[in-house]
Amino acid sequence: MRKMVKSVSIVLVATALLVFASCFVVSADQGTGTAPAVAAAAAPAVAPAAQIDSGDTAWLLFSAALVLIMTPALGFFYGGMVRKKNVLGTVMHSFWALCIVSIVWVLWTYSMSFGPSIHGIIGNLSWFGLNGVGQGPSPLGSPKVPHLAFMAFQMMFAIITPALITGAFAERMKFSAYTLFIILWSTLVYAPIAHWVWNPGGWLSKLGALDFAGGTVVHLNAGIAALVACIVIGKRKGYLEVPMMPHNIGYTVLGASLLWFGWFGFNAGSAIISGGLASLAFVTTNTATAAAALGWTFTEWAHKGRPTVLGAASGAVAGLVAITPAAGFVTPMGAIAIGVIAGMICYTAVNLRPRLGYDDSLDVVGVHGLGGFWGAIATGIFASPAVNPAGRGLLYGNPHQVTLQFLACGVTLVWSGVVTYVILKVLDAVVGLRVSEKEEEMGLDLSQHDESGYNF
Repeated sequence: MRKMVKSVSIVLVATALLVFASCFVVSADQGTGTAPAVAAAAAPAVAPAAQIDSGDTAWLLFSAALVLIMTPALGFFYGGMVRKKNVLGTVMHSFWALCIVSIVWVLWTYSMSFGPSIHGIIGNLSWFGLNGVGQGPSPLGSPKVPHLAFMAFQMMFAIITPALITGAFAERMKFSAYTLFIILWSTLVYAPIAHWVWNPGGWLSKLGALDFAGGTVVHLNAGIAALVACIVIGKRKGYLEVPMMPHNIGYTVLGASLLWFGWFGFNAGSAIISGGLASLAFVTTNTATAAAALGWTFTEWAHKGRPTVLGAASGAVAGLVAITPAAGFVTPMGAIAIGVIAGMICYTAVNLRPRLGYDDSLDVVGVHGLGGFWGAIATGIFASPAVNPAGRGLLYGNPHQVTLQFLACGVTLVWSGVVTYVILKVLDAVVGLRVSEKEEEMGLDLSQHDESGYNF
């Protein structure tokens, strides 16, 4: 126990040193006058309170609350698909991400993601601990909402992204290792990619890559990290040899339904202010989700002879994933096309997984990885300037947008994949990633938390 505490302390100290070292780098850079122009634009400004619109602020705060509920909803979605001896451990993965990332975001990752940009690569730490992030108009998104509201909304995205990864290593990862993984991954993977794509000073943002609500930043990012994690951690004991059936599909459908509900905040809220664009994103989100559930279910029906409830729920989530980057750029008809194709290709990917040999417990790679990739590319195809002048895709005379979308996907895959691998290898050497065979056989509920999900 003493050895483990010492190891955990070393990793935490190393993370803290990394953060504070970045502060000194930022100070030196600003001292030479080389900080990019976006720093001045993003600096908190004093403005009349009349600039803030109470209706837009209420919409953004409500959207943030909707996105927050998605993380415990994900816990139910995942929890129903594992064996009953692991239900609490799986739910705890999502709930713990909500706790850990909320603090990390306030301390440093918000500033790294959205703070004044250092050469388009990372935000400086001038907003460390929300210093200068107050009740005045936001310098990002829209001056009609308070900076704190924008920060809170973006925090919910940062929370759910590492929680998505947990489905890949469900039923076998140490809780102590997972705790450290969340901190390191949020700092070294999520924050840089969010900065590149969503910060106005980020280099992919400047190039014109489109990601309305997180196709690359959230889903593709989590998907490739999930693939790396399940390979590095290894297969579950008995994988493909003994039955590992979902223990409570009712939980999974409840989770999927709450995800669908919360996703309106995820996508429509990404318009930042209420109005026409938020309405469009709301409609395209619902349309694509329904289309993907149909696409998955009819494909499964034709393939296996019967439609399953689990398949319909999984198809809906695949549609939510795929429409995320495109929600504010495409027409409802474009959303139908994106959704139907997402349902079909994600179903195919999930069914290929056993043949490919990796143990992605809850199909994060097939649904979020491939769904996010398809959604990002589809944005470059279907983006219509008639619904949003900020996006023009292949079908509307701009084939270059598809190239930019591939670039954003490629960069996300490489950075997330490589850095996730390094993080996991370091943690494996320091604290160990995987529970013992005895603990795995017992189940994570008892071995990691000394509790049982069901006491009848």
